[in-house]
Amino acid sequence: MTVLHLADAGEAADLAAFLARLIHYDKAAAVRLQAGGGVLAVFGRPPSFEVLAIRTARLAGDGSREAGSGTPDAGSGTPDAGHTAVDATVSAGELLDGIEESAGVVTVPAAVTGPPWTGLLPPRGGWQRVPGLPAPEALVRAVAGAVAEFRARDEALPPQHRTRSERDRIGREIWSRTLGDTHLPLRAAHAAQSLGFLRPVRAGALVGGGTSPGAADPTAAPQPRPLSLLSAGGWLRLSTPYGSIAVRTGGPEGLTGLSGLTVTPA
Repeated sequence: MTVLHLADAGEAADLAAFLARLIHYDKAAAVRLQAGGGVLAVFGRPPSFEVLAIRTARLAGDGSREAGSGTPDAGSGTPDAGHTAVDATVSAGELLDGIEESAGVVTVPAAVTGPPWTGLLPPRGGWQRVPGLPAPEALVRAVAGAVAEFRARDEALPPQHRTRSERDRIGREIWSRTLGDTHLPLRAAHAAQSLGFLRPVRAGALVGGGTSPGAADPTAAPQPRPLSLLSAGGWLRLSTPYGSIAVRTGGPEGLTGLSGLTVTPA
C-alpha cells in the first residue's frame, strides 16, 4: 500500500473537493494518478462534458512511501530509500476515502481496470501559450448565458419534440461553440466552472500545485498563476490556479498524447 504525504492540509482539502465533484457526476468514477518530482496529478473525465480534468497537488518532499516505511523528509525535495513512483488508475470514491485532510495524507487504493481514456492522456511537454482567451469573468458570463439559453430552448420545445436526442442536439450546438478568438469549446469553461476551477483565487492560497510557468522546484512555495490557454499535440488545455481542463482538437485517434501529461503544472 502506498501512502502519499501532501505539502499541507489545504492541498488535501482541495484534492478531496475535486474528487467529490467528480463523484457527483459519476458515482463509479475512476481517476488516473501520476506522482513524481514533488507533485501528484489526478486525471478525471466527468461524464457529459467530454473533457479531461486535471488536478495537481504538491507533495511533501518526494511525498511517497510504502506504508510502514516512515515519513519522508519534507525539506529535502529529493527521493530517498523509501521513494515510490505512482502511476495507477483507481476508484475516485476509494481515493477520496483514503484522504486524511488534517494530516495531509493520501492512501492510494488498489488499482482498477480503467476506462479507455485513462490510456490516452495529453502529451508531457511542448505546451505553448495560445492568445485570445477571454478574462475569467467573461468565461463565467459565457457559461451562465449558455445555461440560460439551453433552458429557454428546452422549455420552448413542443411536447412531442422534448426528447433526449433533441436535447442532446441543442446541447452539442451550444457547448461546441468556441470562446473568444480561440478554438476552445465552451464546454471546457462549463466543466471548469462546475469543478470549481474558475472560482476566485483566495489570498495566500497554495492552489493546485500552482507553480509559476517554468518553475524548477515544484516543492517551493507556489505563486497563483493566471488563467491561460495552452496547446500541444492536438490538445488544448485551459489552465487555472485550481486545475486544468484539456480537450482533444486534432490528430489521429489513438495516436496523439499516449505518453501522458507531466505532473508538473505548466
